[in-house]
Amino acid sequence: MSFCFNFDVPGQTTNTDNVDGNELQNSKTCNAAEAIEEKTTPAEPVKEAKEHPPLSDPQFSLMDVVAETVAIGTLPPLHFLNETVFEKTASERDDKEKILSRTAKQRSDLISGVYEGGLKVWECTYDLLELIEKEGETFGGKAVLDLGCGAGLLGILALKRGARLIHFQDYNSTVIEQLTVPNVMLNCQEDDDVDGEDDKEGKGKGVCKMKVEEKQEVKDGSPPAKKKAVDPSQQPLLAKCRFFSGDWSTFLALVKKQEPQPKYDIIFTSETIYNTAYYPTLHETLHKLLAPGGLVYLSTKSHYFGVGGGLHLFEVFVEQRGVFSVDHLWDGEDGLQRHVVVLRFKNDKGHLSQ
Repeated sequence: MSFCFNFDVPGQTTNTDNVDGNELQNSKTCNAAEAIEEKTTPAEPVKEAKEHPPLSDPQFSLMDVVAETVAIGTLPPLHFLNETVFEKTASERDDKEKILSRTAKQRSDLISGVYEGGLKVWECTYDLLELIEKEGETFGGKAVLDLGCGAGLLGILALKRGARLIHFQDYNSTVIEQLTVPNVMLNCQEDDDVDGEDDKEGKGKGVCKMKVEEKQEVKDGSPPAKKKAVDPSQQPLLAKCRFFSGDWSTFLALVKKQEPQPKYDIIFTSETIYNTAYYPTLHETLHKLLAPGGLVYLSTKSHYFGVGGGLHLFEVFVEQRGVFSVDHLWDGEDGLQRHVVVLRFKNDKGHLSQ
């Protein structure tokens, strides 16, 4: 989707001859925060949250799927279904929300309040994966939330690297059912295949990871091997996962009803601050669900043209609320600038875990 930046920050009449630079900057910051508050009503009604079982059919098959693989440095390979397959098979899929047909008709990657872009793996997700590889985070024993998960690559990485539980959330139920869950299944199955080979041959996991990558290659024009049917009861990694769809406000309400209410050590959220109307709900969700000492990893662009959001406006909003501190972990310099930042509670004294 081609974005065009048109967020209008209303100004106030100010005599700049009598105001120093800091005062003028503070005035602009306050105006930006007021503009965000004025634009916090979503255009569409909120979508009720619900939890999705891993599979409605216990014999769900991944046969004949077209998968891609992300391999970054020392990270385990991450597999996900090809986006173009959804476009070409939209009429054949169970899509009660009609987002597949609507996005194809409107040729848009995002329809605010209807479809929030979950079928596409956005580029800032790769930035965050690369940062995780650099920092060496292993997620051992941690509770993780992949908020606005889409394909779920961030949560899947945490699953493969030892997290004790992973919850996936996306606005659209179609995304969860047609993309997120199958991707998790695909990766769980691949890990089981690798473990089986590892047991047989008595070799280390590093060797097996290489074999996984080799399996994805298409040699001499022949298609990759078909995937066998998956039985969820035989997937120990899947038992760590839960899947939710719906608006963040209703998702938060649903999770808060659970006993015990989950708190997450790590929350991933990638390219979710494009619309300023969503900032209050996003902030509240992070505030209520992040565990003490926990970290929110946010990857984002500087500006989202035509939608109105971006990192600066979100930082202004967060600072006004006074709950989180924001630290920049990585800032890209090429093209439309991209960033990875971490949010933590202001009263937390800890540093980014290594």
